[in-house]
Amino acid sequence: MSDQQQKKSKPRRKNEEAILAAAEEVFADLGFAGATTGLIAKRAGIPKANLHYYFPTKEALYRTITSKVFTTWFEAAKTFDDCDDPTEALTRYIRAKMNISFKHPLGSKVCAQEIMQGAPQIQDFLEKTLKDWTASRILVIERWIAEGKINAIDPHYLLYMIWGTTQHYADFAHQITTLNNGRPLSDQQKEEAQQTVTNIILRGIGLSPQ
Repeated sequence: MSDQQQKKSKPRRKNEEAILAAAEEVFADLGFAGATTGLIAKRAGIPKANLHYYFPTKEALYRTITSKVFTTWFEAAKTFDDCDDPTEALTRYIRAKMNISFKHPLGSKVCAQEIMQGAPQIQDFLEKTLKDWTASRILVIERWIAEGKINAIDPHYLLYMIWGTTQHYADFAHQITTLNNGRPLSDQQKEEAQQTVTNIILRGIGLSPQ
């Protein structure tokens, strides 16, 4: 890429990042139905016409947000591919998912609302992309079971438990803060939470935590 192209791309990236950050906030607050591109543009500090230059429709913007969230979640599970030790692979996966919830809670809330409403905007994604990805993770877990590395369990339920537990720290962050005497979890408490959740899940499938 030439210097001139790079100069042109920087404002574009900056605008797109501002739009996506604002959209994540608005969709998390109001859901797909309640959000408007006008409100998102206002939150991003740009004219509405500029938003539609990058994202022609609210649907396109919403799909970009949800796709970004799932991609981040999928990347966290690459440990299944680059590590054949289930203790290490699952520990890294659980901790990565919890870190995502701590650092980027809004995206998780957007997806949680969408799925709770029956996934009207992303059902096709769930039926194809998520289903295929989940099947690939299940194959790895089934191999661990066949090799006697973990207890014989239904891999679906293990994944559901990991997803539900790790994403709880994003989707129900307000409840956690309330129960923590009105204070967000400290770094030490986040570390303790990660260790505790990891220990419980690993021991439940016959592994010894690191």
